[in-house]
Amino acid sequence: MAAKILRLYPGPPRETAVEGTYLAHNIQTLGTAAAPFVYANFVCSLDGRIALKDSSTGRSYLPAGLTGDSDFRLLLELAAQADCLITHAGYLRAIAAGHLDDILQVGISRETRDLSEWRRDNGLAPQPAVAIASGSLDFSIPDSLVRHAQRVFVATGEKAPSEKVKVLRANGHDVIIAGKGTFVEGAQLARALAQRGFRSLFLLAGPRMLEAMLRDGVLSRLYITVVHRLLGGEGFQSLISGPELGLAGRLRMSSLFFDPVGPENTGQWFVQFEPCGAA
Repeated sequence: MAAKILRLYPGPPRETAVEGTYLAHNIQTLGTAAAPFVYANFVCSLDGRIALKDSSTGRSYLPAGLTGDSDFRLLLELAAQADCLITHAGYLRAIAAGHLDDILQVGISRETRDLSEWRRDNGLAPQPAVAIASGSLDFSIPDSLVRHAQRVFVATGEKAPSEKVKVLRANGHDVIIAGKGTFVEGAQLARALAQRGFRSLFLLAGPRMLEAMLRDGVLSRLYITVVHRLLGGEGFQSLISGPELGLAGRLRMSSLFFDPVGPENTGQWFVQFEPCGAA
């Protein structure tokens, strides 16, 4: 039987299938050349942890108690609507080391073939392009991107290692300078990708990129899965780790779904927020 969740807001409450819940948002139609639609998805615990840190290695990891089939399906539905995925060097290093799965492609397994068909039926490229944000440029491009003929862009700042920039460009990669320092700035990256024809940009990245997009006022939507458990842990990551966001951090909830099962029968919420902006 297909997994079911309960839509609580906007009301009235009603039961719906997990599959298709986020595809119905048609995100691929919401962006324009002047203002691409930038959206992100995170999963967190009730105490605000999105990842824990291994005290012996310093490496961040996603605890098993935060992961579940319904949340993963909805993550893939969000990726399926993207013209371009924005990720970061840390994720690519984790893929190369075998610490995280490679989810830079859409609909390549038998269970998710419907997402590939959905992209085709909605006029999207077979696979999204991938933009890799990095200040150090210390990463290897996964073989999967080559196998699936995905367009690859590298985004960095003006103070990035110049020799590494030259090597990337010599190897045929489009390097986007999107920041005055080492790190990538949100508005510059969104604008550069829009100029390259992309209208829907999905952040498969961490807190730093989320913060960059929020501070620059270009984040269009934030999806959060809140798992009903407390994780604790002295070393952890949360959604935002930088200075106070002020008005740029204001969000308005636009939808709320309740999954009564969730990971390990804890239950979870699927929540959608729209930034209010700094005005």
